Amino acid sequence: MSDEEARILWSPSPDRQAHSRLAEWMAWLRRYGYTFSNYEDLWAWSTTELESFWDAVWHYFDLGDHGRGPVLTTRRMPGARWFQGSSVNYAEALLRQFTQPDRILAVSVDETGRRDVWRVGDFKRVVGALQAQFRAWGIGPGDRVAAYLPNVGETLAAFVATAGLGAIWSVASPDFGTPSVIDRFRQIAPRVLLVIDGYWYHGRYFDRREEGRRIAEGLPSVEHVIALSRHGPGDPWIQGGVSWDAVLGRKELPTFVPVEFSHPLWILYSSGTTGLPKAIAHSHGGMLLSHLVNAAFHMDLRPEHRFFWYTTTGWMMWNVVVSALLMGSQVVLYDGSPSYPSPERLWRLADDEELTFLGTSAAFLQQCMKLGVEPGRTCRLASLTTIGSTGSPLPPEAYDWVYRAVKSDVWLAPASGGTDVCGAFVGGSPLHPVRRGEMQCRALGAAVHAFDSDGQDLVEAVGELVITQPMPAMPLKFWGDESGARYRASYFSMYPGVWRHGDWIRITREGGAIIYGRSDSTINRYGVRMGSSEIYRAVESVPAVMDSLVVDLEGLHGRSFMPLFVKLREGAVWTPDLKAAILQAIRDHLSPRHLPDDVVVVADIPKTLNGKKLEVPIRKILAGTPVEEAVNPDAMMNPESLAPFVAYAAALREHL
Repeated sequence: MSDEEARILWSPSPDRQAHSRLAEWMAWLRRYGYTFSNYEDLWAWSTTELESFWDAVWHYFDLGDHGRGPVLTTRRMPGARWFQGSSVNYAEALLRQFTQPDRILAVSVDETGRRDVWRVGDFKRVVGALQAQFRAWGIGPGDRVAAYLPNVGETLAAFVATAGLGAIWSVASPDFGTPSVIDRFRQIAPRVLLVIDGYWYHGRYFDRREEGRRIAEGLPSVEHVIALSRHGPGDPWIQGGVSWDAVLGRKELPTFVPVEFSHPLWILYSSGTTGLPKAIAHSHGGMLLSHLVNAAFHMDLRPEHRFFWYTTTGWMMWNVVVSALLMGSQVVLYDGSPSYPSPERLWRLADDEELTFLGTSAAFLQQCMKLGVEPGRTCRLASLTTIGSTGSPLPPEAYDWVYRAVKSDVWLAPASGGTDVCGAFVGGSPLHPVRRGEMQCRALGAAVHAFDSDGQDLVEAVGELVITQPMPAMPLKFWGDESGARYRASYFSMYPGVWRHGDWIRITREGGAIIYGRSDSTINRYGVRMGSSEIYRAVESVPAVMDSLVVDLEGLHGRSFMPLFVKLREGAVWTPDLKAAILQAIRDHLSPRHLPDDVVVVADIPKTLNGKKLEVPIRKILAGTPVEEAVNPDAMMNPESLAPFVAYAAALREHL
């Protein structure tokens, strides 16, 4: 077997390729004179002939007349303007394929076993009732509606109601602390706030009524509050608020207001761990075109599919779940811990709901692997055809585990993108084989390249992930950043006119991609640079290690210093032999020059609310930045985990 054959873990059957939406799209293009011999040719066209590509997407999905204006007025970044003069509505496009009242649109499941089935007719009645209430309050295009709600059907309905009227949606998950929610919503001055009484997570109930009251009080712009009670009496528990049940007394059907292509759809937020979160506004048209391409061609979704991605409403993957409705697919929503009462929870959900597509984080798949979970042995997974992964790089060993312990005939389709575009730059393809440790392709319409420090294009070498051509999904603006200075500084300061995303990437000869972590947390040991993910892969290959974090304090007191922090799996004991095993793994996987200067056992690894390791804030703390300036604990999943790092920083200052 050749090295190339050994890298291939799965290949789509000829039948699966031929009946994919991507193959159908290429056949449709041939009717209009566009012929491509392979995906790479198609991708090249999509990123060079931007006007032709996005115009073809518009017509393929039958979005109506986009007027006489140009598809793209200028290719300048930032500053590109798409489809001026056209009118769309993202929410209307979501419901276009759901015409049968008894058809199931969504299923909402929570940790307690509650299961709500949302049929099309009932869903539309809820959307219509919410819109009637909004109109009675004078809410219309451009007004902001904010929600402190979990991943349940009511949240989905509230979003569709908001977007349908041309109002602008923004949501925070109820596991966010009150100050971080106020930091987000105060920037956008919402007129309406929706709140919930509480939620369950990992076997524990979290009452959120007081938080809801404090958020409402902390937002002077809020004129109206809707209180959703899923765990108690339906009476409004916020003074002056109206209950969700009372709103549903209105009897009207949904309406959809046509808005300009560039009209704001929703506002998402950066993590906010190191400062005020960026309020990122995306457009109706940009999200519609981008999500159609992703859902159809990169996730291969159809009306008969049941789509699930484990997420909270505070992560952009919630918006990706919503986008599956564009294909007419049924979505499954889950509110609770992915590993309660056991690490098999999501795999059993796949059985219970007959999921065809199960998406989750790379961290969850790695956790299952480390714990020895074997879903293929304990669950049927008969309907499951696709597994998605994102949030952090998925190491090659986790690819092996999926095909060994989950299902040998499944399409594993990791993707990488960001909140910045609410979508993927690189991801899956139903036409490509799955190669160990690699994402299959660069996304259509995304001119993804790897640049060196001089702005030269790299292949089969690690460089900065950049986007060299405009995309409709790029943000309209950061809310409140009227001059655009913060926007330009975030993406265009390193390479003028080119979007720098902040990840290390390697483009392979086959057109695939490997992400190596954030470029602003690069490991640079004695002149050799690498992404932190490579060290994590080595360290976490040691069975006793559950998680890890590495920080390169290059230049600290005139020398390189790199501490490694490890979280041990339950029952493991720290011994000299275990430390030696970790160091040997780094030697074997990397080189002796990448050995840490210190190895420290901690109870937990600091992470954002979305589960990403806080590499840059921890580096700042260890370099002497006061903790209150380096990180916002309210934007963290586990703020209590900071204490040993703060103590370690103090010891460093004393001894170095």
